[in-house]
Amino acid sequence: MAKLYFKYGAMGSSKTAQALITKYNYEENDLRVWLVKPSADSRDGEAVIRSRIGLESVAQIMPPQADIYQVFRDSRLGKCDVIITDECQFFSPTQIDQLRAIVDDYNVPVMCFGLRTDFQCHLFPGSRRLMEVADTIQEIKTICDCGAKATVTARIDGEGHIVTQGEQVLLGGNDSYIAMCHKCWIRGIRERKVIRLHGQHKAST
Repeated sequence: MAKLYFKYGAMGSSKTAQALITKYNYEENDLRVWLVKPSADSRDGEAVIRSRIGLESVAQIMPPQADIYQVFRDSRLGKCDVIITDECQFFSPTQIDQLRAIVDDYNVPVMCFGLRTDFQCHLFPGSRRLMEVADTIQEIKTICDCGAKATVTARIDGEGHIVTQGEQVLLGGNDSYIAMCHKCWIRGIRERKVIRLHGQHKAST
């Protein structure tokens, strides 16, 4: 029986790379993949999914008002063996339910890759719904600079300080976010530490 999978990790945990490698592996076995991403993720162009290590692929874009279930019925029914989504935290809870319905009604597996929580450690609405309805939930692990497991996607401002207020969605990569363990994240907030983003020269603390 097909399942709904939620594979989550902090920023930099290779979620997108794993999504694209999974797509490649399915296609190597002559299986048809429908690659989908929410329109909120526009960093690499409207219809492109690109990982930090250089893997990329064209994907179908789903705006917030799109009915993914209906799009599947109209254009993909009988034409795909698996659905893979990236940045799934940006899907609405209703869209997650639509993906769930595809699994249940058509026995097509759906693999969702994305963040679990935002820069304030609050669940994204789409991720919350996946935690509630996914058959399989798997953490894609990465590490903090201290060596501990990273669980927080920290947002960093132009001065190197951890941001604790603002809009939930602010697109960015290594120029704005870094994965941290909770202990380092709290310490950085309390001590107003200057955080060195990956790819930058080491900053003073």
